[in-house]
Amino acid sequence: MLRPIRLRDGAAWQEASRRNRDWLRRWEATVPPVPLGRLVGPRPSYRQMVRYLRREAAAGRMLPFVVLYRGELVGQLTVGGITWGSMCSANVGYWVDEAVAGRGIMPTAVALAVDHCFQVLGLHRVEVCIRPENRPSRRVVEKLDFRSEGLRPRYLHIDGDWRDHLVYALTAEEVPEGLLERWRSR
Repeated sequence: MLRPIRLRDGAAWQEASRRNRDWLRRWEATVPPVPLGRLVGPRPSYRQMVRYLRREAAAGRMLPFVVLYRGELVGQLTVGGITWGSMCSANVGYWVDEAVAGRGIMPTAVALAVDHCFQVLGLHRVEVCIRPENRPSRRVVEKLDFRSEGLRPRYLHIDGDWRDHLVYALTAEEVPEGLLERWRSR
């Protein structure tokens, strides 16, 4: 199940994040070194993060979700970079607890989010950018038949350096029946 992230998810989110720190470190965004004189604050608290995500959601730029499996918080999925106007697109990022990885939880969560983007929000395109060596994450989009669009060299700062990412995308016309329906039919 997907649902909006809440402040009261704090303990469960922090525990899942702590438990999976080593497993997720290679894939998590980092802040690049900044020029002298520019201040970078400490990593935000959970409460600050949720408040930021909610402000972005209220502005129509983001949809922050937690992923639940059997009632337990097992990950996060964020629809970000929502662009309206002539583009009507967004990108999806996600992580899942290593203890439940490989059970179809994240493909289901991505399918739910994409269907919401296409059928409720009226977006036209959704993309997912993944480091080439992140095989488990690539399997998620491959299972859902996202189209591979190529490589974005040094695209995001991840794990202390600028990293290449593969781009996968879908448009609304490619899944008229809905992505969840396609995923379930397999």
